[in-house]
Amino acid sequence: MFATFLVPDPPLLGICLPGIYQPIIDILYSYLLRSPIYTASTFETWWTVLVYAIIEGSYVYRFLKNPQLRLVNHGRNADTFKPIPTLQYPKDRLREGLTYITPLLILDFTLIKKFGGVNVRDMALSGNYEPSSMRKTIRGTFLAPTLHNFTLSSPVQSWRALPPLPPTSRELIIQLLASLLIYDTLFFFFHLALHHPKLSRIHSHHHSHHEINPQVTNQLDVVERLGLVLLANFSLNIIGSHVLTRTVFVAMFVWLLVDIHSGLDLPWSYDKILPKGLASGSRRHSLHHQIGTKYYEPFFNWWDDALEYYRAAKRNHVNKALTASRSP
Repeated sequence: MFATFLVPDPPLLGICLPGIYQPIIDILYSYLLRSPIYTASTFETWWTVLVYAIIEGSYVYRFLKNPQLRLVNHGRNADTFKPIPTLQYPKDRLREGLTYITPLLILDFTLIKKFGGVNVRDMALSGNYEPSSMRKTIRGTFLAPTLHNFTLSSPVQSWRALPPLPPTSRELIIQLLASLLIYDTLFFFFHLALHHPKLSRIHSHHHSHHEINPQVTNQLDVVERLGLVLLANFSLNIIGSHVLTRTVFVAMFVWLLVDIHSGLDLPWSYDKILPKGLASGSRRHSLHHQIGTKYYEPFFNWWDDALEYYRAAKRNHVNKALTASRSP
């Protein structure tokens, strides 16, 4: 047990001693800055699709090959395992992919990208604006979206202006953690609203399955999918996250989303890595899909716990009031 205290924690090292990882970050970011793929306006959309395909595919493989790990088979003997639900082949999910990609590509080709650490002049030039007019037309904040200056020579927003310098490992890790916490909070309230009777039709498609499985992750209405993407972007932008933080965020974000929808109880899932009771995990999210009236938070537990505490206190108050009204 003593040996475990001698193993350094990578995120903690990155925060306390950023110089340790800085050479790796510098080399990586220097390479990315020179890459036309990374500077393309559509990079994040295609990066998300690629990461999702790899992560979801790996979880689907485990789901099919490890029936004993499926949550519905816990406590069952091998001869009583439930049959595997019908899953879609990649070729059958083309429409789903196009539904996801199309609105994002429209935004990629029409809006100027605004990242932390990028000056307004570079943003304006990426959007085909003349330097002489940029002060009147461009604001550096993401809260003020700016359309590309469409011309025959520049018909779409094709590239994005990036920060000239990489983040420190401390900045990257803190921004990553902060954006996940912000998203977790925002999505809790968004998700809670989607379960309101007036909005439940939007969210019902996500719950229309016999058994939760990795493919349910992206089984979303267009409105819900767009809301998820916009909330994730807001969570990153509101704290001025570096573009490299965004790249790492996508991979971690997708992994967490697929993991909670996997329908699997894996020994290395994030809720097993973090201190007990801190993270929600696949088991708790599976209960949400079964019950639908609790466990709305995607990654952590505190907002769900606060809601349960509030509901319990409200029930106790009502019960006391009823008891008092019946007493002589």
